Parts: sequence; C-alpha cells; structure tokens
Amino acid sequence: MVLEIWRIFSVCSCVLSQEGSAEEIAEGTWKKLPKLKNPAKIWNNRKQKKKHEEGQLGDVQLEEQQEEKQHEEQLEEVTRRLILREEALFSLDSHSEEEEDQLQKDFESLSIQIWMAVHNTFAPPSPSEDHLEVLRSAVDSIQQQEMQDQRWKDRPKDKVPVWRPQRWWSTHNRLLQKMVESRLTEAVEEQSGEAEQLSSAVKKQVCRTGKRLKEDLLTVVRTVKDCYATRMDILNIYAGLYHQTFSAQLVALASAGLEVDDCSYVLFWVNHYYPEEILKHEELDGQIKTACLGSLLQQDSLRRLEEQYLSHREDKVKLWLNTVLKKEEESWLSGKTPELIDSYYFSPLAIDVIQVVNGSLTEFSYAIKDQNKAQRLTVHLENFLSSYKKSVEDLVKANPANLHPVIKAQLVCEQQLRDYITGQTEGLSEEQKRRCLDALTALRDCGYQCFTCPLHGQIKVYLNPLWTSAWVDGSFAVVDSLLNFLNQQLDGLSDLKPACKQALVCSVLQDVAVQYVKKTMKTRMKNRQQQVAGSQRMLEDAKKIESFFKEEGCTEALWMSEMLCGLAEILRLQDPPSIHLEVVNLARKYPDFSGAHVSALLSLKFGLSAEDVRSIRASVEENRPLDASANQSPLFFSHIKVKWINKINKMWVKS
Repeated sequence: MVLEIWRIFSVCSCVLSQEGSAEEIAEGTWKKLPKLKNPAKIWNNRKQKKKHEEGQLGDVQLEEQQEEKQHEEQLEEVTRRLILREEALFSLDSHSEEEEDQLQKDFESLSIQIWMAVHNTFAPPSPSEDHLEVLRSAVDSIQQQEMQDQRWKDRPKDKVPVWRPQRWWSTHNRLLQKMVESRLTEAVEEQSGEAEQLSSAVKKQVCRTGKRLKEDLLTVVRTVKDCYATRMDILNIYAGLYHQTFSAQLVALASAGLEVDDCSYVLFWVNHYYPEEILKHEELDGQIKTACLGSLLQQDSLRRLEEQYLSHREDKVKLWLNTVLKKEEESWLSGKTPELIDSYYFSPLAIDVIQVVNGSLTEFSYAIKDQNKAQRLTVHLENFLSSYKKSVEDLVKANPANLHPVIKAQLVCEQQLRDYITGQTEGLSEEQKRRCLDALTALRDCGYQCFTCPLHGQIKVYLNPLWTSAWVDGSFAVVDSLLNFLNQQLDGLSDLKPACKQALVCSVLQDVAVQYVKKTMKTRMKNRQQQVAGSQRMLEDAKKIESFFKEEGCTEALWMSEMLCGLAEILRLQDPPSIHLEVVNLARKYPDFSGAHVSALLSLKFGLSAEDVRSIRASVEENRPLDASANQSPLFFSHIKVKWINKINKMWVKS
C-alpha cells in the first residue's frame, strides 16, 4: 500500500523540501522516503516493541495492529507534537543536524500515513467508521500543517526548515486528482449487470464511468464530506475533478468518431443524465456549483455530435412516415376493406404515425439541449399530413368500391392525429400546430363530403316547400319528411366510430340549418300574418331538429335550435324598438352575423323605414363584443354566402 501511494504521488514529493528539485527527483539524487514508521511508536513504545518481539508471533501481530490503529486515530496529535518539536528545535540559536534529519524523517513518515488515509477514502465496499475516523484525523493534520506553513512564511529564510512550506493541501488535491483518474479508469474494465446489457463498447464505457462517478459523489456527500471543514468545500472539489476526468474521456471518444447509436447515447449522458439525474440528485442538488462545471463537452464537439444525431434522426423520421403512408395507400388500392374493431372500421396509420413522432421527440428531449431544434423533426409531420390529405383527396376522386369503409377508417385516424397534435405541448410550435390542424381539417372535410354531398342536394329539395302556404298553415310537415329521410341515411354510419359519427352528424345539422336560414332569408313574405304564422312554425321546426340531432349525439343541436328560435322571434315582432333589441342580441351572440345578414333579415320585415334599418345596423356595430373569442357560439352565418345578400346590402346603403 505504501509503495502504491508513493507511485501515485511521487510527482508531488518535491514540496517536502525547498532544496529538492524536480531534476533531483528524476535523477534519483533526492533522498528516498524511509520505510513507513510509527512516530508514536518511536517516541513512546520502543520498550514495548522489544518486549513484543520476544513474545509469540500471533500476540505480536495483534499488538502491532492495535498500536497501528491507536496511531492512526492520533494522526492530528502526532502532527501537533511534531510541530511543537519543530518550533522548539528552530527556536534555538543552534541545533544538531542529526535532530533536524530525524524530525524531517518523522514528517515524511507522517505524510505517508496521511496520504494512505486519504487514498483509502473509497475503500470498498464503503468507508467504515474506522476509515472515516482516520480520514478526519488526517484532514485535521493537513490543516495544522497549512497553518504552520503560514507561521514560517515571514521568517528569515535561513531560519526556516528545509521542508517548509509543506503545502499539504495542494498535495492533497493532486492526490485526489490521481485517485479520481484511477477510479474512473478502473471502472471501464469492471463488469456490471446494467452496462453488460448495452450493445456497444462505447456505451458500456460511458455507463460504467458515469455510474462510478455518481456512486463516488454520493459517497462524498453522505460520509466523506463530514470529515472536512465546511470551508474546504470538499464536495465541489471532488465534483470538479470527476467532471474534468469524465469530460476528458468523452472528448476522446467524440474525437475518435462515433457511430450514430453511440452518438445518441453520449448525448443522452451529456445533455440529460449527468446534469439532470446526477448533479440534480436529491442528495446533491443545490450543493454542487453546477454553473462552474459547465458542459461535459465543449460547444464545438457538442454541436458536431448534435448535428450528426439530428441529421440521422430527420432521415429516419421522414423514411418511417413515408413508409406508413405508402403501406396505407397500397392497402386502399388493393381493394381491401379496412379491419373492423368493436364493429367500427379502423386503420393503424394514426397509431403508427404517433409512435414514430412521439418516440423520436422523447428520445430527442433527452439527447438535445436546445428543445427548439425539435422542429427539425416535427416539420416532417407537417409534410406527412399534407401528403396524407392529398392521398385521401385523390382516393375520393377515384371513387373505388371500398371508398366508404376506407374513409370511415381515415376519419378515425384524423381524430386520433388531431387529439395528439392538440395535446402536444413540446416539439410543435404554435404555427406548426396551426398548419397541421389545417391539413387535418381539410382531410376531415373531404371525408365528410363523401357522405354529406349526396345529402346536400336532397336536403335542399326537402326544404324547398318552406314558407309555402301548406307549410305555414301546418298541412305539410316539411321538416318531418326531411328528418325521416336523414334517419334512413344515417343508419348507414353504424360502422363509423361514434365520436367520428357525432362530428359527421353535426356537419349534417349545420347543412340543414344553413339551408333552412338561407331559404328563409330569400323568401319574400306576402304580409305580416304570414310572417307571424311562419315564425311559429319555425319554433316548432327548431324543436324537432334539436330533438332529432340530439338523439343522434350531436352536441351542437341546442345552440342551433336557439339560433333558429332567435330568427323566428325577430320575424314575429312587429314594432321597430323590439326588433331593434332582438337583432342586436342576435349579433352579440353570433360574431359572424354581419351587416349584410342584418340587412337581409330586416328586408323581410314590414313597416321598417330606411332610417330604422340604418339605426339598427349602427347599433349592431356599436354593441359587438370587442373580443369575439368571448362569444361562446360557433361560427354559423359565415356559411351563408350568396350574392343576393350583397345586393340587398347595397340597396339599403343607397337608400
């Protein structure tokens, strides 16, 4: 053990004497350290030693162990006595060379005991209480020597011992550096269960070294730290040494060139595990000055590895997404009907895409420090959704025999992708989210049109008798006939997932309401009686429509019914002030109820002057909410875009 300590520390031994130079050490002319001696034994136990040597060998060994333990526990006391001898010897006008030589040898013997105690800091499996007690004593000795160095600092050089200053604290720190380097080097060769499961030599080396670093720092904070004075900040000394040594190993690995998989693992340690799991470990967090440590890799090396990783990951994400879409398109073109799961059509496309993107973003979050760079990966999701939308549109145009089952499966995919993107808080910028959702909305609308377009013309035909005499007097149940027709058509959506069917049914409801309102606004009333009677019929129709679509699971049925009832109330009222109030209320509730729509609705009323219309329109604009988002009603009137509204608007402006 003594020789091991000496080999580790021989480069620092010149500090024991001002006269011993590095050249003398290299040439071998500097005095060799004596064999390990026990100063307490020399001064206090010579007679006892002689007596023990005459006894049995077993008793001698036991006694020597006891004496050694007693000595180790008294390192600080031995140091104190040697310092007192030093003070006494050099306070004399003259002293013998023999006494000085003996004192120097005793200091050298003590120093080796000190360095042995420090070297045993991480004695396996963990420092015992005896080890820690010896270490505390050794640290106290080092502090005494540092203070003694300061006492000799201002004295005449010819009165200072040749071994002063000893600089034991600097020597201690250099020994720690050698210990840390040795421990991390040894860790590379050790066999450990966790590291053995890794796929490459680079990963095993990084894992073993990093785990040793973590274990040793935890040992320092749990036990070793208490052996040192607080001002010594021993934890941060160790943290700095381990950081530098681990960093040097990683720099060497990076400089030699890394495979992509190894590159990812190194980045995981540099950007995540080391700073987050080790330095911020619950027992270390707040105690290590992490700002002083910096990154394990310099910025140039780190940027190079991150670029290597990102370029490879971009290519992989793009390839995987393209493969998913190609596989889906091949399934469509083969004429196959999508799989039924729980009686609903299903496609694995969305799940595959989410797994690709989410897995890549998760790995990215651990490998790359700048999370904004995730957009280099998510841009490929954008591109995929654009291609996916176009593929669905082309499929609809081709109108194959399996179109409806395929589209039902794609509507499920659209909803799954929409939920994922909407809930994604990292990786996607707000602008990217908007573009992705726009692509999905276009895809969804294209899918809906497969089912709603055939209905659109029929809805218009069924609503054409509105405001006829037969409808006004109740002899022709226009809405009842329409709802019977829709009930038959919607039965064909039983194999569409309920959440998707609900959205599709709401789309049908909106078409019904748009056609109903458009027909109402375009009808020229014959008289006030027809208007009042028709408004009552509108109220009845609104309730029927609400009941039907609510039963079909449409969540928009209520507000759509309220909107129709609001229009019916305006048609029922005849006095301008009441009409004025209802129109303003309607405009406040529906932000897209424009001035043109106001003019079209008021054109149906009897007895309103041009001044009344201008006053109502002015009030509508004055009372619109400044923040349209505060209005909870969805957009509706913006879907009513016909040329006759603009003509009516211009007519009222001129008047």
